[in-house]
Amino acid sequence: MDFDGAVIASAIEVPYRRKPSGVTTMSLLADAFAALLNDSGLPAERIDGLAVSSFTLKPDHAIDIAWRLGLRLRWVMEDTNGGASGINMLQHALRAVQCGDATNVAILAADHLSEAALLHLNDNYNAVVRDHLAPLPFGGPNGLFSFVTQAQMRRERLEPVDYARVCIAQREWAALNPNAVYRTPLSVKDYLNAQPVAPPLGRYDCVPVVSGADGLLVSREDGRRGRGVRVRALHALHNYDQQMGDGLETGLLLVADDLWRQAGLAPDDMDIACVYDDYPVMVLAQLRDLGLMGGMSMKSFVAERLSTRSLPVNTSGGQLSAGQAGAAGGLHGLVEAVTQLRGAAGARQVADARRAVVSGYGMMEYRYCLCANAVVLERAP
Repeated sequence: MDFDGAVIASAIEVPYRRKPSGVTTMSLLADAFAALLNDSGLPAERIDGLAVSSFTLKPDHAIDIAWRLGLRLRWVMEDTNGGASGINMLQHALRAVQCGDATNVAILAADHLSEAALLHLNDNYNAVVRDHLAPLPFGGPNGLFSFVTQAQMRRERLEPVDYARVCIAQREWAALNPNAVYRTPLSVKDYLNAQPVAPPLGRYDCVPVVSGADGLLVSREDGRRGRGVRVRALHALHNYDQQMGDGLETGLLLVADDLWRQAGLAPDDMDIACVYDDYPVMVLAQLRDLGLMGGMSMKSFVAERLSTRSLPVNTSGGQLSAGQAGAAGGLHGLVEAVTQLRGAAGARQVADARRAVVSGYGMMEYRYCLCANAVVLERAP
């Protein structure tokens, strides 16, 4: 089934900030909603669908946000699946618009995490983490992904400098993005001399926590040429290996062929790739699983295509340099891809960008993450 009849009409980001004062998750969501209305030109009464993702909404839910925003809805959902939440919400919103359940769906994600809230989230992410990992103590996701990184280094014969190149390439994109929190140039020496966190992971391998919000608007085709972005394909596979593997593959590996078949396109047709980048190891895993490395070794791909930016990857700077605003990170890559395809990315604009692939990855269990999804986007004619 295709996605004809529904387009992504708007994409916005409330600028990410490090430890802002006077900010709440609710205020960030409200700012994102106002920015979506401003970008789309729609009045609030035309919004009849709402999807929300946040780790810090409790005790509120999506319907409470709707009430606070003054919305009367025909369709509502919330998603708590972290890095996969953005594409999850997009998938449901597209179907809602296609089937006539809603006409204009606002998709919002935001978080404002204090240091105490972040520590609580890390130790209470789910029952497995709370009951089996937190008592160790395990050091949060940094500790788990240090093991995945070690395994990838062994299998792919990678060295720290290879991961440095991933981080540096994204920092170079971030330097062109005024909304990125971390824009100072990064060198190989800086990376290698950085404070260790969970070896081999150092400071620049771990997403910095910030506050911010992202939003998309999914609407019926409205004929505004050059404004909309359409979805060519969307596939997901969650909990694909029951945590029995080594974490070096994601569910994307098993759905990639169907994704490209549905899109009628190939990895080489992509002008941009935005993959969920909680750690460099997962940037490389997702790019490989999606087929974007072709027949190249991972080491050669990093040196020849990623670090040279000949394949534009995470052109906002990604979360590694723009920052990770909690659950908003699940929308960050989607917003960047749509911004690029609409030709609105300013100094970092990829010339003649028409097609993009975006992936999501998230929901840490006791070894690695459970959820993976991907979407192929194309600028509407």
